[in-house]
Amino acid sequence: MTTLSTPPSGASGRLPGEDATGRPSGAKAANRPSGEEPSDRPPGEDAASRPPGKETSDRPPGEDASDRPPGVTLAGERHRLTALQGLAALSLDAMASVAYGPEAIVLVLATAGGVGLGYTLPVTLAIAALLVVLVASYRQVIAAFPDGGGSYAVARAHLGRRTGLVAAASLILDYVLNVAVSVTAGVAALTSAFPSLYDHRLPLCLGVLVLVTSVNLRGIVDSAKAFIVPTAVFVGSILTLIAVGLFRDGPVSTETADGHASALGDSATTVGALLLLKAFASGCSALTGVEAVANAVPSFRAPAAKRAQHTEIALGALLGVMLIGLSVLIGRFHLQPVDGVTVLAQLADASLGHNWGFYVVQFATVVLLALAANTSFGGLPVLMSLLARDNFLPHVFRLKADREVHRHGVIALAAVAALLLLFSGGDTNTLVPLFAIGVFVGFTVCQTGMVVHWRQERSAGWRRKAVLNGLGAVLTGVSAVVVTATKFTEGAWLIVLALPALVLLFERVHRAYGRIDERIGLGRVPQAPHRERSLVIVPVSHLSRLTSEAVNAAVSLGDEVRAVTVTHQDAEDRAESRALRRDWELWNPGVELVELNSEHRTIGRPVSEYVRRIYRYHPGTRVTVLIPEVEPERLWQRLLQNQRGAVLAHAVRRDTEAVICRLRFRLADNERASNSRDRR
Repeated sequence: MTTLSTPPSGASGRLPGEDATGRPSGAKAANRPSGEEPSDRPPGEDAASRPPGKETSDRPPGEDASDRPPGVTLAGERHRLTALQGLAALSLDAMASVAYGPEAIVLVLATAGGVGLGYTLPVTLAIAALLVVLVASYRQVIAAFPDGGGSYAVARAHLGRRTGLVAAASLILDYVLNVAVSVTAGVAALTSAFPSLYDHRLPLCLGVLVLVTSVNLRGIVDSAKAFIVPTAVFVGSILTLIAVGLFRDGPVSTETADGHASALGDSATTVGALLLLKAFASGCSALTGVEAVANAVPSFRAPAAKRAQHTEIALGALLGVMLIGLSVLIGRFHLQPVDGVTVLAQLADASLGHNWGFYVVQFATVVLLALAANTSFGGLPVLMSLLARDNFLPHVFRLKADREVHRHGVIALAAVAALLLLFSGGDTNTLVPLFAIGVFVGFTVCQTGMVVHWRQERSAGWRRKAVLNGLGAVLTGVSAVVVTATKFTEGAWLIVLALPALVLLFERVHRAYGRIDERIGLGRVPQAPHRERSLVIVPVSHLSRLTSEAVNAAVSLGDEVRAVTVTHQDAEDRAESRALRRDWELWNPGVELVELNSEHRTIGRPVSEYVRRIYRYHPGTRVTVLIPEVEPERLWQRLLQNQRGAVLAHAVRRDTEAVICRLRFRLADNERASNSRDRR
């Protein structure tokens, strides 16, 4: 046994346990079989043994391999969306916006009195025209960028990296805020029906968030199946409300609004352009969520692009019909905004009467608003995966769990949304001013990028398409400016600061990955492999079966092995060291035991210093520190461990370039193996 307390001296620079060749006595180079060619072919099967014409692909008949995303098998297709499921999973945000989009228009126009309310339908028609532009544009985005990403992918391809990052930041803010706003709006509708729950808004919001998150962790298809019925009930109830209302000459009931103060302003003889522009910008909140389908194209079944396009068209058609229909009924029934009652509730009362139909509409609205957060869970993890692919976010967001779930993206979205809920106290009005800005920025960037796309592609009808996208860019850009200016003091300044902050974060992550790639030579052909001297160090503190397993593994891994033990200066440790030395000599494993003296009760620093000395005197040596640890049979038994292995691994990893190998000795498996051998 060798004792070491100070760096070795002498011209030879030889470490304890080494002979003149730098190798312990009896050590020999690891033998490696030669002439063996690795193969993943099953034993006994060669290329000729496959039946002639046997198809190795798992794609269904009639489906081209190019229709399926790379790496997606037929089994994986079961966890992807059909067009109907995509409508349920990715359209809830847009569908739910009919509950507050028309109301946002009415509240702005009501400041000009009854004359202002007369412009509700024209403003809605303008928004519907913009919706047509956006749906047509995003349909082209889906075809041109089938890997998803929406405005981020368009901007990155045609407007440069920095503009693409602005688009990505705006989408991330929009998605996160959509979760918080949808959950708080749904809970607000619930507390309006049951006032006794008002003081419990925050716990209810967090409970809904946990529910939606848990459903999405099971997979986007499961979430779509869970939300098909609520979506169908909501759309059906709104369309029924509109259809019945069109045959009414006047409101059937006004019971909901009776006794509530009117929010109508003083009558005015003219309505200014600025008021109309503000009403248009406020009503454009109904367009949030239109981009979600284009962001999540890879989540659809093959052919993904076609299914996503069909979903986008269906979403645009349903949303347009509902917005225009509700605006027509607002004018027909001469509704006025009142405090404490939503415009949608007044419309349901006026069209269906204050009966079970009214409560169906209200209940469906509550459920859909609460579940509208699912749109973000379908789109944001895919966007984060694309950003991670481009080295703008940690690569962990690219990983997929079972059922094609970007689990880390889902959890990150839920965590940030929970922080927003805690910040707002579950109050919708605190979050709404921040909501629409991000999506308008994304719309504008995407439309501008598509103009450049058509100019470069110059396909048939490219001028008409470019004009259409250019008009959309102007309209959404003006809306973004108006909303930011009018809501700046109400919290929009946070978005103005958060956008550049996110872009700077993306850039820092990208530079960090660039430095890592440069240091590891990513993308360059490395030198030819060559054999180097290898040394495996095994820290030990006692002699046991665990020590034996560690030494066996070390002998298999390296050319030479050294066991090291750390001895402190007190009498108890010296006694234990003498006992270990005696037991080691009796065992005689053919491996030198090196004793490292330390003045402090620590194991990490002495071992890391010893590794550094090896590098100093033998710079061409590959050092591996093999740390044996017990893997307990029960999870709670981890609390019984002293964690010395983790401390040692941290110290060696921090101070040296040695390879860390943590050998897990599984108690249950080894006990079963031992019992099996005993029976034999």
